[in-house]
Amino acid sequence: MDTSTVNSGEQVDRQARILEAALDLLSRHGISGVSMRAVAREAGVALGLVNYYYEDKTSLIRAALHRIDERDLRLVAPDPASPPDEQLRKALRRVADPEFLTTQHLSLRLHLWALAQAHEDFAHINAAAFDRYLRGLAALLANARPELSADVCRERAADIVVVQNGMWLTALLGVDEASIQRSIARTEEIAFAA
Repeated sequence: MDTSTVNSGEQVDRQARILEAALDLLSRHGISGVSMRAVAREAGVALGLVNYYYEDKTSLIRAALHRIDERDLRLVAPDPASPPDEQLRKALRRVADPEFLTTQHLSLRLHLWALAQAHEDFAHINAAAFDRYLRGLAALLANARPELSADVCRERAADIVVVQNGMWLTALLGVDEASIQRSIARTEEIAFAA
């Protein structure tokens, strides 16, 4: 076995653990609960290793925002094995997957939205991530509804995001499953309206 491959895999694993620890701390304690030392303790690694991968707390938070961006983009990723209308329906339903309706994930999302309002650098990252998600959703809409203009697809995508974000926010309050299903149905109505 090639030791460089093993070492590379260990590095990726440690860096991923560090980032997941930062996300976990953010979800539980907000920005004030994230320090390089706390992240090292949570990840079970030496402080020096956290500092090796991330220059400072700001670069760590930037990486956390990018990780959430990656997760969000997977929500609107095309599925070439399905017809366009089914791809869109799958994407609209993915936002209610159990992994996204956990208190930890929803709390993390709230903290990251708040950070975007408080820090210009984080605001730019958040705005770019939002735009990528919106473009991905609009592209799914355009493929499923080719008769719609690009502007209408983007407008509908924005309307859908409002419903999705509202569903995530209210899910923190313990809204019942029927309400979540009605929210998903509402996004489908917006997407497939004549």
